[in-house]
Amino acid sequence: MRDKSKRLWRWNGSGKWNYSWKWHKWQKARTWYSKTPGFEWGQTSLLMRWPKSKWFKRYYKLVDEYEVLNVSDIQKDERIVKWTVNKQLLKDLGYIKKISLNVKVLWNWEFTKSLDFEWIDSFSKTAIDKIEKAWWKILDKKSA
Repeated sequence: MRDKSKRLWRWNGSGKWNYSWKWHKWQKARTWYSKTPGFEWGQTSLLMRWPKSKWFKRYYKLVDEYEVLNVSDIQKDERIVKWTVNKQLLKDLGYIKKISLNVKVLWNWEFTKSLDFEWIDSFSKTAIDKIEKAWWKILDKKSA
């Protein structure tokens, strides 16, 4: 008994259609051939599925935004004559854009003015050390 011959030109699974022929499989054997990382043969890739899941969080929503304030800016500014520096004063002088953002004080200058810091969210470690050595006050102190 003789085997049935293949039916020609009947889609890919038949063995005789566009992507089933021998010469369409040659490129996978080449050294330069590679699929892009994350390619899943038409299935939605994992990197595109993750943001749709419940547990996924955007990294920029997990990081707090800080307005940075250098002590040298306060030192050079002659408009600051009050004893206490708070967010409202810094906003009025144009050092920060919004009161709602966090403010971090960085120490990069030897300071001669005597000031108290009020409602400042964060300080660098050197700023805390220098402020405490100079006998200034940090009201509502939060560490860096």
